[in-house]
Amino acid sequence: MSNIDIDKQTEIWKTKRLIKTLPMARGNDKSMVSLVIPPKGNISMMNGMLTTELGTASNIKSRVNRLSVLSAITSAQQCLKHYSRVPPKGLVVYCGTILTDEGKEKKVSIHFEPFKPINTSLYLCDSRFHVETLQELLDNDSSFGFIVVDSNGCLFGRVTGSTSEVIMQFAADLPNEEDQGDLSAQRFGRIREEKRHQYLRKVAETATQVFISNNRVNETGIILASSAEFKHDLQNSNMFGRSIKAKIISTMDVLQGGIDGFNLAVSLSPECQSNIRMVQETKHIEKLFDEVSLDTGKYSYGIMDTLKALDM
Repeated sequence: MSNIDIDKQTEIWKTKRLIKTLPMARGNDKSMVSLVIPPKGNISMMNGMLTTELGTASNIKSRVNRLSVLSAITSAQQCLKHYSRVPPKGLVVYCGTILTDEGKEKKVSIHFEPFKPINTSLYLCDSRFHVETLQELLDNDSSFGFIVVDSNGCLFGRVTGSTSEVIMQFAADLPNEEDQGDLSAQRFGRIREEKRHQYLRKVAETATQVFISNNRVNETGIILASSAEFKHDLQNSNMFGRSIKAKIISTMDVLQGGIDGFNLAVSLSPECQSNIRMVQETKHIEKLFDEVSLDTGKYSYGIMDTLKALDM
């Protein structure tokens, strides 16, 4: 396991621990702030909103509740001072005064960048911390890569849970009929075919750069979205490396490229993702049969034997 994988697993473990411990904390009235800012959020605007909340909270009649709420909001503002801008994956903040098992008050101040992009804005001042957004990150841990190709250019995107992002895109330099000029049809055809081959080669090479790190494909699966012509040429060539080709679990026809084509492909992805689960299950079964045929001892079947193996 690479250092990157270890770091991610550590962050996931920390998130799971927070999800388990934070909901059990309780405070007086609305003295606990839960704040989630997505990657494209603005620190200054959030600070301004919290300043407005301070003004509102100052009108709370109960002195104890007023001071608790003011303290929590002020703590949240102090946390934001650690950041000049929202981190690339967003920002999560939990601040407030909680009651310990002994009935004593304890101040809590937690702020961190989640282990993957968060696509939700949240501000709640309540008697408990809200961790539902963190739970969604764990529920939607699989990510799917998208390659969207047309005659104008290529876009590489990623979808993780409800979050979609454009990783990179580049324009195509393919000649059209207006560029033929005085060239013969045969010579122009050769030039056009050569340019087309270079373009598709660049698509394949860029896919390796985008989706592979540490000699491993980062995505659960890759979806190729293109016109039938480009899709056929890419699928039936050896341009894609073995690792990328093995991860292409679905293809789809789209009539446009760029961000519109990406959004269209994403909107069709639920059907593709159900196929992804089928592909994964098929591979697991094939792996089981391989272990049985080789008599490696690294397998079990039947309810009782499987449960015993899980308890080992």
